[in-house]
Amino acid sequence: MQPFLIPLSPAAEKEYLENCRLGDRTARHALIEHNLRLVAHIVKKYGNSTMEQEDMMSAGIIGLCKAIDTYDCRKGKRLVTYASRCIENEILMLLRQERKTSRETSLFEPLGNDKDGNEMTLLDILETVNENVEEEICRNEQVAAIPAAMERVLTEKEKQLLVLRYGLQGQTPKTQKEVGEIFQISRSYVSRMEKKALAKLRGCLQ
Repeated sequence: MQPFLIPLSPAAEKEYLENCRLGDRTARHALIEHNLRLVAHIVKKYGNSTMEQEDMMSAGIIGLCKAIDTYDCRKGKRLVTYASRCIENEILMLLRQERKTSRETSLFEPLGNDKDGNEMTLLDILETVNENVEEEICRNEQVAAIPAAMERVLTEKEKQLLVLRYGLQGQTPKTQKEVGEIFQISRSYVSRMEKKALAKLRGCLQ
């Protein structure tokens, strides 16, 4: 794995942000690459979670992209501060979704430890997460784009799998084992298909 690039200097970051606002995709890509270290740092806070690090890293990068696309320097907040909030919210959304789709979810079930070593539960997350207006708008726009994205990038089987797993289109959410029984495939194969389909959607919605 290649090492993460060092953070940009304030002057370079400002220049890249200005160019990014003008539609410079190279500047946007540079801002993402130079802030991946921040994503990895935040993911480590949830290192004891059962959620795979790769999944949390992918969610964190989505949050970073949202932060770069919606950042407004006129509000006086540093990019790193704003991006940290967006990244963490995206990871917490992923954790909540993972718990939501499990039929054995408990509000008091341990999810892992925070950076201070304190045990975290789902209830702690639900009580402490406070998304700001910009982040809520970004999330709503992304949710609204999901049906069209599914039609564009997923196979018919992948679409059906996500509909069953996440209770879309009025369906009741099903476990991977239940989906496997419907498709007559193993639970591990359902898991691989699900991760592949979600990765396609994330790439399409970025």
